[in-house]
Amino acid sequence: MAEELATDYTLNNPDTLTKYKTAAQISHRVLETVTGWCVEGEKIITICERGDKLLDEEIAKVYKGKKIVKGISHPTTVSPSSFITPFTPLSTDTEDASTILKSHEAVKIQLGAQIDGFGTIVCDTIIVPSGKNDNEKPSGREADLLCAAYYANELLLRLMVPPGLLASGSDEVKKKAAAEKPITQSKITHLLEKAVKSYDCSIVEGTTSWLFERNEIEGKKKIVLAPSDGSKGEGLPEVGDVWGVEMGVSLGTGKIKTLENRPTLHRRTTITYGLKRPSSRQTLSEIVKKFGTFPFSLRQLDDERAAKVGVVECVRSNVLRQYEVVADKDAAPVARLLTTIAITKNGIIRLTTPPALDTSKYQTEKKITDEEILGILQQPVASAKSKNKKKKKKKPVKKTIEVEEEEEESSDED
Repeated sequence: MAEELATDYTLNNPDTLTKYKTAAQISHRVLETVTGWCVEGEKIITICERGDKLLDEEIAKVYKGKKIVKGISHPTTVSPSSFITPFTPLSTDTEDASTILKSHEAVKIQLGAQIDGFGTIVCDTIIVPSGKNDNEKPSGREADLLCAAYYANELLLRLMVPPGLLASGSDEVKKKAAAEKPITQSKITHLLEKAVKSYDCSIVEGTTSWLFERNEIEGKKKIVLAPSDGSKGEGLPEVGDVWGVEMGVSLGTGKIKTLENRPTLHRRTTITYGLKRPSSRQTLSEIVKKFGTFPFSLRQLDDERAAKVGVVECVRSNVLRQYEVVADKDAAPVARLLTTIAITKNGIIRLTTPPALDTSKYQTEKKITDEEILGILQQPVASAKSKNKKKKKKKPVKKTIEVEEEEEESSDED
């Protein structure tokens, strides 16, 4: 027991980063497969169920025979065009269960895995291909939406690099760079809003990035974009942090509204309460055993109908948090991206990340022209790879705006 209490769960421990990376590899593999299932006419509930089954199968392949808790850090969710909250329908809710994917719809796919409490989550937005032509290039407003989300996400990642971390030159220059004041969250929102306005889009209000910790995906620090109702961010990104970086972009105003759909996504809080109903206690016991404090869908519980009853008291007493189904106020299409990052002394490691956007496949006449934003986008998010490490050079991908990608392995040493 004493040895367990002394375990270092920070990024200073190489095992921590290894577990994050293992979880990330699973998340990426499953995301790629689930994306292929998202075709016109397919039921969302079917995709979600298959995605969770695949997550379980992939997770079972790693850390075999070791006394390490592992599982799903976020259930497979597939959110229709204007939906913002990850959507995971129940088979017992007839109307939601019958929801199918439509051609040219902007769909958000989100899922994740965790190893020993180190969770990674990834979210990507795709345009559902037409059954007649799955090679059709997104154009017009579809292309505007995805390009705006991609570049806003790249911009946010660069704004999260701590001041002076990647500075080069003399010690004096580095010291001066490190002494610079961190960017404020209001400035972050301002820059991101300018970036997406280039594509006639808006930041989704209340889009929140959270500090990730062991067994916790909503830590003590957060960045809130386009805040409303008095909400505000807390804390700043620092070396040693792991973050879930979220980007939400709308073709409308970015204002949100709560839908009447049943909330089916929940997660356990740290609040303890003496539940009165046996059904509530039984449901909570199953949740604790299966999911810990990670998000889950009611469809993942043994008895879906009993779970719908059992969670009522749990939510009312704040033992569980339920995620209301939120959508764009004007029913405008929304794109969401979620990247799990680790910040080391060498910069940002993208643990999970949506696939990079190949702009040659998106036909849009709009582009970012603001010099300040273009300058930030050209900055790296990690130190250049050491010269003594030989590696084959990859051919550069053509992009409308040059965005320097980090050398992921350059940060792996810390």
